[in-house]
Formats: sequence, C-alpha cells, structure tokens
Amino acid sequence: MNKVLLVEDDKNITDNLTVFLQKEGFEVEAANGQARAFELLDSTRYDLVLLDVSLSDGNGFVVCHRIKAESDIPVIFLTASGDEFSVVAGFDAGADDYISKPFRPRELISRMRNVLRRRNNPVPISYGGVTIDTVKGIALKEGRDLFLSALEYKLLLIFFNNIGSVLSRNKLLEEIWDMAGEFVNDNTLTVYIKRLRDKIEDDPQNPKIIKTVRGIGYKAGD
Repeated sequence: MNKVLLVEDDKNITDNLTVFLQKEGFEVEAANGQARAFELLDSTRYDLVLLDVSLSDGNGFVVCHRIKAESDIPVIFLTASGDEFSVVAGFDAGADDYISKPFRPRELISRMRNVLRRRNNPVPISYGGVTIDTVKGIALKEGRDLFLSALEYKLLLIFFNNIGSVLSRNKLLEEIWDMAGEFVNDNTLTVYIKRLRDKIEDDPQNPKIIKTVRGIGYKAGD
C-alpha cells in the first residue's frame, strides 16, 4: 500500500479526498499547512506527496523544494492556480506533475499511478541522440544538459512517449493545457516547438527528431 501525504488547508477537500484515496487503496496522512507538513516529513517516509500551492502558513513551493532537496519522493501539485507562472514555478521546484482544481478524482488517481510507476521504473527514454532522464527531470544530448524549460521538457516527453505516432496540434494543446491553462494557444505551441527544436536538433531548419506532418501536426520518429 502506497503511503501518501496530502498537504491541503481546505478541510472539506482534505476530508473528501482522504476518503476517496483510501477507497482506492492508498494510506493517507494529511497536513493542513507547511509547518505540519515538515513535522510529518521529518518522522515518516512517504511514497507520494499531494501538495497545494497556497497554504495558510506558507506555500507549496517551499515544501516541494525541501522534499526534493532531501529525497526522491514524487510530488504532485493540487492547486486552483492556473497561471503559467505557478505552473513553471512548480516544475522548477521539482514537481513531478501538476493538476488544477477542480479536478476529476479518476484523473488524479491516473496521474498518481503514472508518477509512482515512473519512480519505481526509472528507465531513461532516448531517441535521435537525445535522452530524457525522468528521475532527474532533465534532457541530455551527448551527455550535455539541454536546460529545457518546464513546458519544453513536457513537450519532449510527450513526443518521446509517442515515438512514431502523429500528434495533432489539438492533442498537444490538450496535453500542455494541463500545465499552463489558458496561456497556451496555437501560437504559443508553435513558439515552444521552435524553441525545443533549437535545443535538440543538429539542424533546426531541417529537423530529424521532431518532424512536421503537414496539415496534421508533428511526429517524433519514422
């Protein structure tokens, strides 16, 4: 049974989510703020932390920074903040995933299990000379860190998890929307694809890793 720490200062959310997670087979402990979260983290080993950004006595970014500095425990942010700054700040703090309230409970369970699978089976993903280290959350080319932004990393991970499949622009937008909400539109996607190609391709004007499928979208692989 996976042990989960839920850091959330809304009692109704805490109570309802605790019951739901327990029915799904998780062992749950709850903290209503930053101070209590630190107390529990000092005394207990958790498999996963669900973390709200806005806390009554601090903020989730601080908690996440401490978790990642001291352990490899995966963190999923639960927050009503849908702005791009909060999303990027969360990933920069080391978060493994991010879901905005209100969320569908089944979607949360799916994300939790995906994060736990990645942690328990940390296999690097490689293609075209580029490797994604899913444990460290970085992408490398010939051993050199590409220093991708959170959204660039997310895009690359989507492509590498779908090697050989054509991904429509709408599909990519749906995936990125989970991270950055209304701030990601069609033009923004074009900009991020270009930035990503500039970093991973030998010749960004003649891409070999992320190819354009005219009139449909993009594809990684042949």
